[in-house]
Amino acid sequence: MGDVAVVGAGPNGLAAAVVMARAGLNVQLYEAAEAIGGGSRTSQLMEPGYLYDVCSAVHPMALASPFFRAFELSRRVELRIPEVQHGTPLDSGGAALAYQSLERTALELGVDGDAYRRLLGPLVKRANGVVDFTSNQLLRLPKDPLAAVMFGLATLDQGTPLWNRRFQESAAPALLTGVMSHALGSQPSLSSTGAGLLLSILAHADGWAIPVGGSMSIAKAMADDLIEHGGRIHVGERVNSLDQIRPAKAILLDVAPPTLARLGGAEVPDRYRRALETFRFGNAACKVDFILSAPVPWLDAGLAKAGTVHVGGSRLAMAESENLVDMGKHPTEPYVLVSQPSVVDSTRAPEGKHVLWSYCHVPANSTADMAEAVTARIERYAPGFRDVVVASQTTTAAELSAYNENYVGGDFSAGLLDLRGLVQRPVVSNVPWRTPMPGVYLCSSSTPPGPGVTGMPGYHAAKHALKDIFGMQVPGLALGL
Repeated sequence: MGDVAVVGAGPNGLAAAVVMARAGLNVQLYEAAEAIGGGSRTSQLMEPGYLYDVCSAVHPMALASPFFRAFELSRRVELRIPEVQHGTPLDSGGAALAYQSLERTALELGVDGDAYRRLLGPLVKRANGVVDFTSNQLLRLPKDPLAAVMFGLATLDQGTPLWNRRFQESAAPALLTGVMSHALGSQPSLSSTGAGLLLSILAHADGWAIPVGGSMSIAKAMADDLIEHGGRIHVGERVNSLDQIRPAKAILLDVAPPTLARLGGAEVPDRYRRALETFRFGNAACKVDFILSAPVPWLDAGLAKAGTVHVGGSRLAMAESENLVDMGKHPTEPYVLVSQPSVVDSTRAPEGKHVLWSYCHVPANSTADMAEAVTARIERYAPGFRDVVVASQTTTAAELSAYNENYVGGDFSAGLLDLRGLVQRPVVSNVPWRTPMPGVYLCSSSTPPGPGVTGMPGYHAAKHALKDIFGMQVPGLALGL
């Protein structure tokens, strides 16, 4: 048994393992599935030659995450930035488009362009400060306090029922709400708005990257580095208790809080166990993946260049759809998040063919197949879409939960993202990655900074484990070190 045992080979478990191995420690990484990757896994879609991302597809944090920057991910993985970062088709037949250039985006938004620029421009200029603030535990002094204050004020501006006061038309609000609706929650809300503003800022800063070959290339880059530095990965090996991986000096768990309670058994103090077992999860997603014979025939040609499309119509329509889910209902006209990886990555499908990734939000534990509702929603803004669909594959919320134990009930955010859930993740603490069990750390997305392929929960947990147990600092992570 090595110095360090890591359970779960998703992005955060891999990040934790990389940091510990780079410090010269013997690291053993255990994954219950037959392949690594977790939320960044890429698989064959129904037919040979078609690759789809099982969970995460587009990566706004690939170029912005402090961990990935230190790891020099952009030198290890080919990351491509679409011409259009994201777009929202409008009921008028046009679309609101977000380019990496904030100025170009504002110019095309017409009368509301200045308002959009004033909202995001100062934050884009201080993007590094915003990322630092949102990539750490919120109960700390940010490195750039002004960026944190500005971000908070912008969140207040767009996170309440007064969110339309700065806008006169529909395009800019729809563009923003399409991004805010990535988060599982009601609209408007401060938590969903904060998440959406961060993503909007990143679209105009480094851009929303799409990895060539699929999200699995990110996991593979970390796995390769781990092995190069002496670590070992055990796939198809389920850990059922902490005793199974002892006497490792440090144990880092990329698992959901209820799983930590189960693995810890009698070792878990009663108060901490209650927090783990009552940790709140949110609503879920139903995922629908398509094989296409041609690109999506969007009414607005600009959407054909977008890596991501938010299908939902107006700000009000998207909010109504999300709020229905929050009430436990399945919308007949759901908000649909679409990724078009073939726009920049021809490796995903045979020549002339395409894959399309999509999901809509549904209540937790839903078994509903939303393929028809998703198809109809896309068809509304892309007449003839049905004619280019060769095949589709649905993953219900219940199936998503079975695929990844961290997605309890199909919640890919690994925990409810309201204001309480941002601070109590899974407990209120200056070091929430550290558990009361000596040498045991939680490093999943159920800890700060939360969901997304960032590697940051794993990085934070590893940083504290190195300091607490081995008296070491975080090592260099760059290539060649």
